[in-house]
Amino acid sequence: MPGAKNPVRRKMTAAEAAERFGASTRTIQRLFAEPRDDFLDRAKARRQKAVELREQGLKYREIAEEMGISTGTVGRLLHDAKRHDEQGPSSSRKN
Repeated sequence: MPGAKNPVRRKMTAAEAAERFGASTRTIQRLFAEPRDDFLDRAKARRQKAVELREQGLKYREIAEEMGISTGTVGRLLHDAKRHDEQGPSSSRKN
């Protein structure tokens, strides 16, 4: 399976790395990509964390501060959790 064995968060774009190493952008993307299953697991954990904080009664702004993300991202995570049927029963209250 292609992808990085030990993926790390990037410090440069694929285009920058391609120019630096004399490879195509697509080759760099393929070599350094996070394995899909790892990405999906990490995304699910972020959605679950947002849902848990919301169920504790935190407002979007408070969740954003706790997770180090924007309030817009909080909204997206909660929306995605609902779409993936991961939303808890008491998470209908907004802001």
